[in-house]
Amino acid sequence: MTTSRASAKAARPAYVCDACGHQPPKWLGRCPECNEWGSIIESTVTVGASGRVVSSRMPSEPARPIAQISAAPARAVPTGVGELDRVLGGGLVQGAVVLLAGEPGVGKSTLLLDVAQQWAVNAGSPSLVVSGEESVSQVRLRAERLGALHDRLFLAAENDLGTVIGHLDAVKPGLLVLDSVQTVSAPGTEGVPGGVTQVRAVTAALVAIAKERGIATVLVGHVTKDGQVAGPRVLEHLVDVVLHFEGDKHSSLRLVRGVKNRFGAADEVGCFEMHEGGITSLPDPSGLFLTRYQEPVPGTCVTVAMEGRRALVTEVQALIGAEVQGSPRRTVSGLDSARLAMVLAVLERRTKQLKLYNREVFAATVGGIRLTEPSADLAMALSVASGGLDLAMAPTLVAIGEVGLTGEIRRVSAIGRRLAEAARLGFRVALVPPGSAGAEGGAPKGMQVIEVSDLRSALQSAARASAEHGNR
Repeated sequence: MTTSRASAKAARPAYVCDACGHQPPKWLGRCPECNEWGSIIESTVTVGASGRVVSSRMPSEPARPIAQISAAPARAVPTGVGELDRVLGGGLVQGAVVLLAGEPGVGKSTLLLDVAQQWAVNAGSPSLVVSGEESVSQVRLRAERLGALHDRLFLAAENDLGTVIGHLDAVKPGLLVLDSVQTVSAPGTEGVPGGVTQVRAVTAALVAIAKERGIATVLVGHVTKDGQVAGPRVLEHLVDVVLHFEGDKHSSLRLVRGVKNRFGAADEVGCFEMHEGGITSLPDPSGLFLTRYQEPVPGTCVTVAMEGRRALVTEVQALIGAEVQGSPRRTVSGLDSARLAMVLAVLERRTKQLKLYNREVFAATVGGIRLTEPSADLAMALSVASGGLDLAMAPTLVAIGEVGLTGEIRRVSAIGRRLAEAARLGFRVALVPPGSAGAEGGAPKGMQVIEVSDLRSALQSAARASAEHGNR
């Protein structure tokens, strides 16, 4: 009797989520932590009589004072692609594992083939590209188009993890690009390639090899319908850096956005341009988001958006349609439809100058950029007012600020960097929230900064600036 009780105590059933590691108290059809269906499995937790699970043992390497530890292995090596280095924090770190996720056709394979070629030329060690989705001949054709042919750039097409490790033993690369992690299977692991168990096993093995051999590794990942990284959530915890590759198929603009970075800032954004010859960095992309007019046009206003730590001067356009019966359309492109609806309501209620409840409103950005931060509210409001009143804004005017429901203009972050970027591109008048003119070093030289407390005063200041520009 005592033995059976002891064995029951030593091995008790437990449940764990195979996707995220959450341990619910009982079996569930859906994990409450990551919302995966069918991921709860039964495991066994062994506990000794004393309640201790793990006994102590001697470490393989003793702990040392932090001042005696060298930081050289964590130094970044530039990839040769400037905008990617910007997001990574200077380049790829020896032994670091990077996960690059994006929609199909956005240009992930093209970008990483260029990175592998630049590494082979500049880093002094071979680079290895392993494709699980394309044949070596297909990748070779792309490499010819990009001019990415080098003796130290090696290429293989494999779907078996053991064979991939064999290529690592033979080539001994300094950089490994695996395209993609969902297409590789680990021998002896249950599940199909791309499944939760397989992706986790393949990633864990590659992370261990990268750390042991000091290989900079880039894994290409798929995304789900809502834009999240496909596979288990633990995948993002295993790697050192998570990057999202974003872009509209109808636009040449591509953005690499940092989501997680153990070696640098996690909010950086890199800009690229996709063209027939491949993909190139855009160190100064603001020109893509502006339209140069010979004469000022009603319905436009310029703002400065922050993408990570980068200030981008962006144009917002609005078109006010004729009066319609019933519910008028509110159509946006590159803007938040909910914020546009709020701005329209505030404009009509607080200014008493516009009647928009029965008129169609179309609003869009230029160049394919998407503005979601509240700092674009003021420019959105001024572009709608400009189109509704048929009043063209001064071409040297920028508007930065969040609009509240009472019509007040609220402060936004990084106002100094926004104004400096606008001044660099030739803008001379800026409408900003109260208390912003003296923040972060004050107004740039040659720029008139006007503080506006509410939407009505912003419209008046914009009209005066436009009139002064027209009198010149």
